[in-house]
Amino acid sequence: MKRRTQPKSAKPRGKRAAGMRLDTLRRIVKKHNKGQPKIRKPSRHVAPRSGAEFSAKSKQFQDKWSRVTHVIAKMRTDGISLRQASREYGVDPRAVVLLGHSALRKGSNGRFKVKSSDRMLRILVIPTPDGPREVAIRDSREATQIAKYSNAVHKYLETGDDSALRKFRRQSVTDANGKGVPLITNLAELDRLGSAGVLSFESLYARSA
Repeated sequence: MKRRTQPKSAKPRGKRAAGMRLDTLRRIVKKHNKGQPKIRKPSRHVAPRSGAEFSAKSKQFQDKWSRVTHVIAKMRTDGISLRQASREYGVDPRAVVLLGHSALRKGSNGRFKVKSSDRMLRILVIPTPDGPREVAIRDSREATQIAKYSNAVHKYLETGDDSALRKFRRQSVTDANGKGVPLITNLAELDRLGSAGVLSFESLYARSA
């Protein structure tokens, strides 16, 4: 009498077998990596937080970032839309949303509006006894203060009227590192710098926002 043998279970073949092996491999890797710190890929769009970080970026990024900060400032100052301000500075509104999202909020109508203030880095130019100096600022209110100060300096150099400058006596702004930067209001000092041709309108506003 012949012995009955149990039928052998068919082995998975082809794509099914490959899928099972892949699932097994994934379980092994997942178990091995459990509790290990995750490695995040660096983003090309990480916002600079200091002058050094900004300088380390490509010229293309620096230009786009400066345009974005100008758009944000224009929206806040003139109360215009994101699309209008972006068109004025020649930048895609989507780039403004990507890089300047911390300064924007989405309204109930789906449109982006600018916040009353922001912490985006700005590289502004202010006069010092040694000539114009680029200062990294991380407070939009400080940036607005510098813009008003620059207007006052320009008004004095053009007309001799120092009335607007008087508001800035003994005042300073705080840079991205938390250090105070005094604002020059000494007329003799400004006259000296103006005569040297280092306080032109373009130099004060070249990178301000």
